[in-house]
Amino acid sequence: MKLPNNQTMSTTLRAWKETLEDLGVIGLVRQPLPEVKATGSSDSLSLLPMPPPYKPSAPPRAPSKVKEAKIAIDWKAPDDPIKNPPFDAIVACESLDALNACICKCEACPLGGGRIKFVFGEGAPTARMMFVGEGPGRDEDIMGRPFVGRAGALLDKMIAAMGMGRDEVYIANVVKCRPPDNRTPTSSESQTCLRYLYRQIELINPSVLVGLGATPLRELLGDATGITKIRGAWRTVVIADREIPFMPTFHPAYVLRQYTKEVRQAVWEDLQSALARSQL
Repeated sequence: MKLPNNQTMSTTLRAWKETLEDLGVIGLVRQPLPEVKATGSSDSLSLLPMPPPYKPSAPPRAPSKVKEAKIAIDWKAPDDPIKNPPFDAIVACESLDALNACICKCEACPLGGGRIKFVFGEGAPTARMMFVGEGPGRDEDIMGRPFVGRAGALLDKMIAAMGMGRDEVYIANVVKCRPPDNRTPTSSESQTCLRYLYRQIELINPSVLVGLGATPLRELLGDATGITKIRGAWRTVVIADREIPFMPTFHPAYVLRQYTKEVRQAVWEDLQSALARSQL
C-alpha cells in the first residue's frame, strides 16, 4: 500500500508521518523516503540528517564567571524556611501545585541564587511514565519549563512516536535550577534537590521512570558506571518504600551530538521497553 503524497494526505496523518520520519522511525511508515535504505526491522531507525539548530527567541545568558570552588567556599544554606523548605513542609504537600508553591523560591543550594526561573516540571499529574533529566538549560531557565530547547524538541518527537503527547507523561529534572554554563550539577546540588524530586515521584506515582543520561542514574541509583554501559538495562528505584522500574537511556542532547543510526536505535528500543512496562 502506498502512502498518499503531501497534497492528498490529511493534516493529522501528514503530521504523524513527519514526526516518525524526523525521529528516524520507519517501521510504522509503509514507504520510506527514497534516500533511506530500509533494514526490514519493524523498529529500525533510518539515518536522517542532523536537525537544524534550535533558535530561541530570547537572548542567551552571559556565561557565569564564578567558579564552582569559590561558590562552595562563599555560599551558605539559608535558614529561611521559604528559601530552604524543611522536610516536614515538603512531605505535607498533597498535590503537585502545593509542592511547587512550597519549593519554588528555594535557594537551598548555590544554583538557586543564579537562576532566572525555577523549573518545577510538567505533564500529567497521574502519568504512568515519568522522564527524569539532569537539569534546566538556557532555554528552560528562560521559560521555566523542562525540555523546551532543541533536545526537548527531540524528546517530544520520541514521545509522539510512542503514540502519546507531552501532556500524557511527566517530565522533570534532578535539579530545578540551571547550573552555570550548563555544567553537570554537583552531587551536593543534586542531593539537595532530590528531596523535591522524590516527593514529585510519590505524588505522581508513575509505573515507570525513564532516566535521561548519566546524572539521574548516578543520583537516583548511586550508579556511576556510566550511561553507555548501563542504558537499556532495567534497574529499580525505591521511593517511599515503593519499588519503581527505572529504564536508563541516552539524554536527547547526547542523541543530537551522536546522531547515528545505532544511537537512535538504542534509544528507540529503550523507549519501547519502557512503554510496554508502563502498560502492565
